[in-house]
Amino acid sequence: MKKTGSKIIGVFAAIAAVVVLASSIVVTYPNEYKLIKQFGEIVDVVEAPGVSFKIPFIQESASVPKELQIYDIPKSDVITKDKKSMIADAFVLWRISDPVLFTRHLNGQVAQAQSRISASVFSSMKSVISNMDQAEIIENRDGKLAQDISANISNALDGYGITVLAVETKSLDMPDDNKQAVYDRMISERNNIAASYSAQGNSSAQMIKNNTTKEVSVMKSEAKAEGEKIKAEGEAQYMQILSNAYNDSSKADFYNFVRSLDAAKVSLKNGNNTLILDKDSPITQIFYGY
Repeated sequence: MKKTGSKIIGVFAAIAAVVVLASSIVVTYPNEYKLIKQFGEIVDVVEAPGVSFKIPFIQESASVPKELQIYDIPKSDVITKDKKSMIADAFVLWRISDPVLFTRHLNGQVAQAQSRISASVFSSMKSVISNMDQAEIIENRDGKLAQDISANISNALDGYGITVLAVETKSLDMPDDNKQAVYDRMISERNNIAASYSAQGNSSAQMIKNNTTKEVSVMKSEAKAEGEKIKAEGEAQYMQILSNAYNDSSKADFYNFVRSLDAAKVSLKNGNNTLILDKDSPITQIFYGY
């Protein structure tokens, strides 16, 4: 009986040791934080993956996700600066940056965190969009709008141990009943801009054409004046040559004869074959031999 009792006590002791050991072991995975609580108060945070220990029965552990979270925000109506209604559909990339604050303020519940994120993002989106016209929002919805919304959130959720990494708009569209009117207005505005560019282009082209015409006219005038100048200089030289020739008595008769031939040649044009000469003409003197 004494041996049997000893065996039973040994079995209970082994079971108790296993229970105590199991209760003291804490296993932390790479995608989580492990919070060690004592009487409801957080006394330690285990961030590195692996096995650690806690005081059995007195301390307990709780898990908080460490990995990147994505939350699809419900669609909501927002009003633009020009009082136009739009439907915003966005999602948020976020993570828990401080598991202690996250647990104290949100009881470690992801659903409560999503509710806070939704309210903060909607407030930021409403503030940003209310300062932009509808056309401006449509033009910037692929980049700048998301950046402005994220920047406007800033550190608003830091007090809950949450960091928002990005806010992306899946769609930002108009209600179906006013889409066509907005599209028509945008088309009209783009047509007006195109017409303005065309008018500016035509004005610039006409200005260039006028300047070119003016430059060509000036160049022609200068060329004509230069031509007249050269011509006058040539005629002056010609007259000087003739004057010098006539002043030479040995050549004067020859030049008179050449000029008489030129005059006779001119008078025999247009079918006129008759040449009437004065008896004192140099040509007549050649025929008479004196």
